[in-house]
Amino acid sequence: MNQKAFRQLFDQHFERVRNYIFYRCGDPELATDITQDTFMKIWEKKLKPDRGKEKALLFKIAGDIFISEYRRKQTALKFAENAKKEQSNPSVDHETDNNELRARYEKALSQMKENQRIVFLMSRNDGLKYKEIAEHLDIGVKAVEKRMSEALDYLKAQLKND
Repeated sequence: MNQKAFRQLFDQHFERVRNYIFYRCGDPELATDITQDTFMKIWEKKLKPDRGKEKALLFKIAGDIFISEYRRKQTALKFAENAKKEQSNPSVDHETDNNELRARYEKALSQMKENQRIVFLMSRNDGLKYKEIAEHLDIGVKAVEKRMSEALDYLKAQLKND
């Protein structure tokens, strides 16, 4: 793949791949990093995707990188939690300020089912209507409504219980 073709591929698909990863992880910086890694892999391996299958290849590579990163972070989190438990007992803090509420929201969002999180973020962050979300995800409007309802119920329960 020559530089011009690569640049065209990058310009055409970068935002779409980044949004796909963002909806999976909820972290804009991580989504950007993974998307850049995806394009680096295409460039370094000199991959030439078949005409019309570029998007599928990019999404596959990005998804694989995301899964690897997720597994690596989960291992690191478990290690850190075990080390923290060994050092001291956690103290109970009062959750009163917005930063704590935001942290609880982000935690609940990261633990939400992926299909619910995607619909929720497309609606809330991108301002898409249910019909537009359904078209993007190739599902019915009723499925979008159900996923959004479940996402809101989940968030309500998590923010209430924590």
